[in-house]
Amino acid sequence: MNEVYVSRGKKNLGHPQSARLIRKAVDKVLEVEKISTHCVVSVLLCDDEEIRKANKQFRNIDSVTDVLSFPLNDLKPGAFREEDCEWEMEIDAALLGDIMLNLKRCKEQGEEYGHGFNHEIQYLTVHSVLHLLGYDHTDEGEMKKQMRAREKAVMEEL
Repeated sequence: MNEVYVSRGKKNLGHPQSARLIRKAVDKVLEVEKISTHCVVSVLLCDDEEIRKANKQFRNIDSVTDVLSFPLNDLKPGAFREEDCEWEMEIDAALLGDIMLNLKRCKEQGEEYGHGFNHEIQYLTVHSVLHLLGYDHTDEGEMKKQMRAREKAVMEEL
């Protein structure tokens, strides 16, 4: 069983199913990626203001976004190795990193794309956990194709 810590930021944000949906998505990514190591992911549920501040502070982009990923390790996509991870000895688990998830954007994008809040929060969680595992989409080439294929595989399983 993996550790997924979900906190609600400065404001009491949250949809009643948020934490359960997020945990399920994290577990499914690790399962599809064939990672049996006990892992820890921290998720902060936030609003536009909180994520805009973090986006400016950490990426120097002064705008709202839907999700931010903060990997703790420099992992190679599709080639997870425990020895490449920060480790929490007390619980014997690999620390993968942190996620900031904008619940307002989850709601808006779920409506905009017609698949609803639950699908959107899980998609953004999957997307972000893949970033924690070394996947990226900054180019329009192979890396982006690889990440999109992994997202699709996980979402089909969910």
